[in-house]
Amino acid sequence: MAAAPVWSVDPRTGKQREQVAVEATTQEVDQAVSAAHAVRGALADRVVRAAFLRTAADVLDGAKDQLVEAADAETALGPVRLGGELARTTYQLRAFAGVVDEGEFLGVVINHPDATATPPIPDLRRYKVPLGVVAVYSASNFPFAFSVAGGDTASALAAGCPVVVKAHPDHPALSELVAALLRRAAEQHGIPAGVVGLVHGLQAGIDLIKHPQVSAAGFTGSVRGGRALFDAAAARPVPIPFHGELGSLNPVVVTEAAATERAEQIGAGLAGSMTLGVGQFCVKPGLVLAPTGAGGDRLAKALTDAVSNTEAGVLLDHRMRDNFVAGVADRAALPDVDAPVTPGAGGEHTVSAGFLTVPAARLTASGEHDLLLDECFGPVTVLARYDDDAEAAAVLSRLPGNLTATVHLSTGEAAGEDGRGAELLAELTPLAGRVLVDGWPTGVAVAPAQHHGGPYPATTSTSTSVGATAIERWLRPVTYQGAPEALLPPELRDDNPLGLPRRFNGSLER
Repeated sequence: MAAAPVWSVDPRTGKQREQVAVEATTQEVDQAVSAAHAVRGALADRVVRAAFLRTAADVLDGAKDQLVEAADAETALGPVRLGGELARTTYQLRAFAGVVDEGEFLGVVINHPDATATPPIPDLRRYKVPLGVVAVYSASNFPFAFSVAGGDTASALAAGCPVVVKAHPDHPALSELVAALLRRAAEQHGIPAGVVGLVHGLQAGIDLIKHPQVSAAGFTGSVRGGRALFDAAAARPVPIPFHGELGSLNPVVVTEAAATERAEQIGAGLAGSMTLGVGQFCVKPGLVLAPTGAGGDRLAKALTDAVSNTEAGVLLDHRMRDNFVAGVADRAALPDVDAPVTPGAGGEHTVSAGFLTVPAARLTASGEHDLLLDECFGPVTVLARYDDDAEAAAVLSRLPGNLTATVHLSTGEAAGEDGRGAELLAELTPLAGRVLVDGWPTGVAVAPAQHHGGPYPATTSTSTSVGATAIERWLRPVTYQGAPEALLPPELRDDNPLGLPRRFNGSLER
């Protein structure tokens, strides 16, 4: 049987643009993984590794116009958004180069023998080593930042791990272009092109997770697809770590005092956040708990006004468009659910933003309204009106894990005057990996303190996919006991020839 062609598709029209590649066979997946596995030693030198990451950033920046044009043709996200995302992607590559230079991620710890301890301590030296080949599954909604050169790839290469990327079908031409640029950057530093592999096709993704030389995987996508791969990773003869970002509702709580104080500001901010990127952000606020009463009414009106003025937009592909239209229709048909601004089809190829309202009491117990607690990908949110704090807490207690959780407080609550602010932070902390106060979750800064993850189903691990500590996903610790100095890797020698930060006999050295 001939391999299926891979086409670039214009989401604005639904028409095929060009044939980009063919879906990879099992043999071709094996070749890509084997090639990556064979060259893993080429990333051993940290100086070379950091230089490669910086060159990759430079090469991508140098091809900005070509990359943005290719991305827009396949995603319809627009040059402004895509240019910003590319800048974020190259910044991230350079940031990981800095992490590699510093060397703190190696976690070097040295203990000399101590016969007086109970029990006695032998000579112990610990640091972290790369796992091996990492399988990366690209996301649809971030064709740069969570795709071929995105955070999973950047952090894996920084850790010293080659990657094989499973391209997303929504932007195959861009994926080929970015992979070629990364390989060009690698070869400038004597690193074989096989350090970055690329495969296309659903079956290729399955073959990839099962390949015995794949040591870990990173995924950003749907709960259904991610869970299938997660289960496959666990079912292997040798299970591997699977770091998946699967889905998130990103709840928001607006206190009565906050709504009274600045309802219009909150409503306008919510509209901007839920419609940003046509609602195709993994951190889009999908459920908002707002009070009944005058403050909540003002918030709802401000939201209505702002969303009504939002133009229809194009989703990443027609399958997503169909799912969005069907999903909001199913939700709007539930008892006691109203649509002040009706979300749905905006045209043959577009969708219109909107929001739904429901009494929060409908969400405090299991039933048909549980559908409102599932993520709906696109420009829609659910405004759940609560009568008192206990009702809001009852809804929060039923939510699954999330990437983010947000609270909007009054000035007095934020100052800790009545304890309500601290109480809400305590309620939200178990639900999410990032808790925001008086802000909006859309926008994930690439910073050392960032955490982009959360309890299942937000992610399948406790790690982050954004920020410096994302590198930890692709490392494992190893300790040498009683090894002669001459046999130790330079990272673990007493004289510290690489000048690494470390903990030496209990003291932190930088």
